Amino acid sequence: TRTSTSASSSRTPGRTGSCHPGPAPASNRAFPVAARAEFPRVFSELKKLFRPFARRLKVIAHTPGRYYLEGAYSEKYKKPMWFGGVQRGKAYVSFHLIAVYAFPGLLKGLSPKLRARMQGKSCFNFTKVDPPLFRELGRLAQKSFQRFRKEKWV
Repeated sequence: TRTSTSASSSRTPGRTGSCHPGPAPASNRAFPVAARAEFPRVFSELKKLFRPFARRLKVIAHTPGRYYLEGAYSEKYKKPMWFGGVQRGKAYVSFHLIAVYAFPGLLKGLSPKLRARMQGKSCFNFTKVDPPLFRELGRLAQKSFQRFRKEKWV
C-alpha cells in the first residue's frame, strides 16, 4: 500500500481552486451550526467512496478534514496525477474527482440532482448525507478510476 499521512502536498487544492468560487462566509452566522454538525458524517461517507481505490493509489492526506488520493507519475504532465479527495470546509464538504475535469465525457448521463451539486468542473459539495447521490458519485468515481487505468496513471 502506498500511503502517506502528510496533511499537505504541492498538488492539493486550496481555497482559491475552481471548487471555491468566492470567499468563505464572513461569519459563522452565514451557515447554520446544525448543518455543520453533520459534516463529520458527510466527510466519512464520502471518504468511503474512495475505499475501493486506496490500495492502488497513494494516500497523500489523511486527516479529520482532508483525504486525498494521488495516481502514478504522468510523463505528459511531469508529475503524479491527483485522483481526488474529500475536504471539509466551513459551508460544505467537497468531493473532488479530477478525472471529470480532464475527461468531461465521464459526466455524460449525470443526474440533474448530482449536477446541481457541482461547483466548477470537478467538485461536488454536500451539507448532508444523501445516499442516492453518494451511490451515483461512487459509480462516477469507479468510471474515473477506470479512465486513470486507461491513461496508465494507476
